[in-house]
Amino acid sequence: MSKLRYLFILCSLAVFSCRENVDPEELKVYDGPINSAVNILLVQSDSAIIRSEITAALQLEFSNGNIEFPEGIEIKFFTKEGELETTMKADRGYFSQSENLYRGEGNVQIQNLIKDQKLQTEEIFWDQPAKKIYTDKFVTIQEKQTLFNGTGMEADDSFSDYTLKQVRDSRTLLPGEGI
Repeated sequence: MSKLRYLFILCSLAVFSCRENVDPEELKVYDGPINSAVNILLVQSDSAIIRSEITAALQLEFSNGNIEFPEGIEIKFFTKEGELETTMKADRGYFSQSENLYRGEGNVQIQNLIKDQKLQTEEIFWDQPAKKIYTDKFVTIQEKQTLFNGTGMEADDSFSDYTLKQVRDSRTLLPGEGI
C-alpha cells in the first residue's frame, strides 16, 4: 500500500509541475546594473601627486562598462603641485565606456578656486584623455565681478582657459549678486 501511495504522489507532482511553454521573445533581458557601490572615491595620480578625485554617494556599473552616478557626482582637479584648483559638481553623472567620456547633468556647477571663476549650466561633458570640458547648452559664467551668459562653452579641464561660443550678454555684478 505504501508503494502505491508513493507512486500516486510522484505522478501528482509530475502532473502539477508541468507548465506551458514560454516564448523566448517574451522573456525580458536584464539590462540593469551588475554592480553598485556607495560612497566612492576614485583618485587619479601621477608621480604620487593627485591629479583628480571623483566622489559620489552611489555608483551603478552596467555590463557594457557604462557607469551612472544617480545621486550626484563631484570631480576635483589639482594643479601639478597638488593644490586643489577646480571643482565640478552635478546632480547626476554618467560615464560612457565606448566614448571614454563623463557627462554631468542637472544643476552643474564648476568653480576655479585659483582664478575665482564660476560656471553654471545644465549639462557638461568631460573628455578626460583630451583634458577638456564642454557643453552646447546655455551657460552662465562669473569671472570675478562680471557675469557672462551664452550658449556653448569649451575649456581645459581646470576651467582656467575657456571659450564662450555664443555670448548673449554680459554685465557687472551688483554687491551681493553672483552664482
